[in-house]
Amino acid sequence: MADQQAQTGEDIRPTDIPAIRWEEPPEGPVLVLLDQTRLPAEEVELVCTDASALVEAIRSLAVRGAPLLGIAGAYGVALAAVRGFDVDEAAKALQSARPTAVNLSVGVRRAQSAHRAALARSGEPEDAAAAALAAARALHREDAEASVRMAEHGLALLDELLPGGGHRILTHCNTGSLVSGGEGTAFAVALHAHRAGRLRRLWVDETRPLLQGARLTAYEAARSGMSYTLLTDNAAGSLFAAGEVDAVLIGADRIAADGSVANKVGSYPLAVLARYHHVPLIVVAPVTTVDPDTPDGAAIEVEQRPGYEVTEVTVPQGAAAGAVGGVPVAPLGTQAYNPAFDVTPPELVTAIVTEEGAVSPVTAEGLAELFERSRRATVD
Repeated sequence: MADQQAQTGEDIRPTDIPAIRWEEPPEGPVLVLLDQTRLPAEEVELVCTDASALVEAIRSLAVRGAPLLGIAGAYGVALAAVRGFDVDEAAKALQSARPTAVNLSVGVRRAQSAHRAALARSGEPEDAAAAALAAARALHREDAEASVRMAEHGLALLDELLPGGGHRILTHCNTGSLVSGGEGTAFAVALHAHRAGRLRRLWVDETRPLLQGARLTAYEAARSGMSYTLLTDNAAGSLFAAGEVDAVLIGADRIAADGSVANKVGSYPLAVLARYHHVPLIVVAPVTTVDPDTPDGAAIEVEQRPGYEVTEVTVPQGAAAGAVGGVPVAPLGTQAYNPAFDVTPPELVTAIVTEEGAVSPVTAEGLAELFERSRRATVD
């Protein structure tokens, strides 16, 4: 396994640094990731030369977010193939890196299937590796295109639900370009509203315990010139009570066949608050996040993260001091409950917005129809 870091130059703006890219230096192909554990303090890239390095990057959340995990998984299979490693072994390791995010498995299977098909046709490992890489690049491109369409569909729905513009949107976790081949999912809708002059305020949940909202969404909002305000997760209730939220926009890591949505822990309480205060809650995710093989929310495997993420406050400290530093906030030996996600039932979701359009009300039948429509469009 080889894994190295390279710090970006000070003259490079954040928008110049993609979350993921494939490169082919003289020493061999590599997958380059923007290390999200180091943001916003510094922009540092990880260079992965094999699937093992990528698995570690996924588990440590250096690369994260459902759509981006799918892209990373596909590139990981291609990396194993191009460098002559066991592709099936790499695919198995990648798929198990984070169990809740269905996009990761989708991306891995897509590149793995392309590799197997090409190998069966020609018997040449080089052809199979090229096919896996082509599949990864196609998924990367499709996700960027899907991001544009989700933003358009999402803003159209917002304008329909909230005529007059001036939207005050509350979001949770991070759903922008750091999780996507394009400009994101839920964040992309808010960004589209901002560019259209129809975003009054973006409320950003801190997103405990790893602060993806404070570290990453605020970072993206600032660089985009958006009007945003950061709040602790437990302040959301008072914000709703004051009538300061017009809509809640979140992403998803897995959407079950019945419309149950697994997203970053803290999403379900927002859904309950939104329903009580008659505020629409909109989930924005690509069709690849819909998993027809998962029947309902109870069948979604929820990843359990290490307890130290709760008992310590993790803060980026800079390259010289190491990637992160943990400051204890609980007595030694304290047990912690740390699910990475929670599940919101479909009756609390106003709409699910995908690149193929919106489903509202959210029903199994509506999702199945959308999924089939997307499948036919892909085949055509």
